[in-house]
Amino acid sequence: MSKASLSEIVRHCDRLLRTDKVVDYDGAVNGLQVENRGQVTRIAATVDASRATIKLAIAAKADLLIVHHGLFWSATHPWTGRRYEMLRLLLENNLAVYSSHLPLDAHPALGNNALLCAALGFKKLRPFFPSHGQTIGFQTITNISRDELASRLACATGAKPRLIPGGPKICRRIGVVTGGAGGDLRIAAAEGVDTFITGEGPHWTYAVAEELGLNVFYGGHYATETFGVKALAAALARKFKVSWTFVDHTTGL
Repeated sequence: MSKASLSEIVRHCDRLLRTDKVVDYDGAVNGLQVENRGQVTRIAATVDASRATIKLAIAAKADLLIVHHGLFWSATHPWTGRRYEMLRLLLENNLAVYSSHLPLDAHPALGNNALLCAALGFKKLRPFFPSHGQTIGFQTITNISRDELASRLACATGAKPRLIPGGPKICRRIGVVTGGAGGDLRIAAAEGVDTFITGEGPHWTYAVAEELGLNVFYGGHYATETFGVKALAAALARKFKVSWTFVDHTTGL
């Protein structure tokens, strides 16, 4: 069984993803969130760090879990009840956790946005959608019907998207930001796109999309963000000669 150093993997990830350069939400805590005893033989990748995905990673005999949504977003103490159970599972099973949120969204090769664009067949991508002083998404100029785009998105994610048909039937300028960017339709529209693809958004965005003349596709927060963790885990497995697996715990949201 091949082994790799956890510290070497973490250093590589931090350099690759520019973890110390990409600004994120205050509670995101990108990087290594939980250590193990120092060695990695098998990597598990998943979208969300939770008690359920930790159990799945343990069942897969992983000792490093790569996640997009990490353990820490706000104050998490005290570590009692189910929080304690989660910590106990990690420590007793020697499972490290590495989290990458906006750094993984924004990465030009391994990121959720770049890979979803590739899965949709988009070419000549341009930076799109400012967040925390940087752009995290991509846009493209193309010519595709809303129906065809819906079909491509469903094929790419494995989930039927929800459509707000606020814009033209032929999509010519499309912006992509995976995850929960539905509340920021005005930011997307201000960049001139007629169609915006993201993961999810609140009820009131239907009326806003119609007001803005914007097509909006909600492809699912979970479904649009499986791409990055899979690509990162696969790249690490190749470089460090260890195995990897994706542990699927879909939310349907």
